[in-house]
Amino acid sequence: MKANIHPVYYPDAQVICACGNTWTTGSTKKIIHTDVCSNCHPFYTGEQRIVDTEGQVDRFYKKLQARETYLSEKEARASARTSPDRTIAELELGTRATESLAKAGITNVGQVLEKFALGEDSLLAIEGFGRKSLADLKKRLRQLGYTLPEIGEEITV
Repeated sequence: MKANIHPVYYPDAQVICACGNTWTTGSTKKIIHTDVCSNCHPFYTGEQRIVDTEGQVDRFYKKLQARETYLSEKEARASARTSPDRTIAELELGTRATESLAKAGITNVGQVLEKFALGEDSLLAIEGFGRKSLADLKKRLRQLGYTLPEIGEEITV
């Protein structure tokens, strides 16, 4: 052997586990610290626990929680998009159609859908609200994801 190139070998090196177990072995380090040994490893003990030394499990749960939050926010946005409480002004139908519906006391989409359930004639009976306004209203409601009642499907322009 060449001199001064090999590390010092300790035949009585002490190994200390995080669980408190200690034993001696041969090594180039005098004291060795480990996180898991045969006394505490789940494979040997049969105990159901997660050995996570690098925080991978925590990162996974953070990603999982972020996905659940994203999905719940997405569902809330979708339900808000088709809310019957949405105002008529948000539909951007035009000044004349919006004002004529407001004069008739119809201020939100839920009231319009109730009128559709009675038939298209109930909306056409409103002064200043004609067939073009009705076609625009139906088109805009479909774009936003609303489902129109069967009776309201009569006119297509």
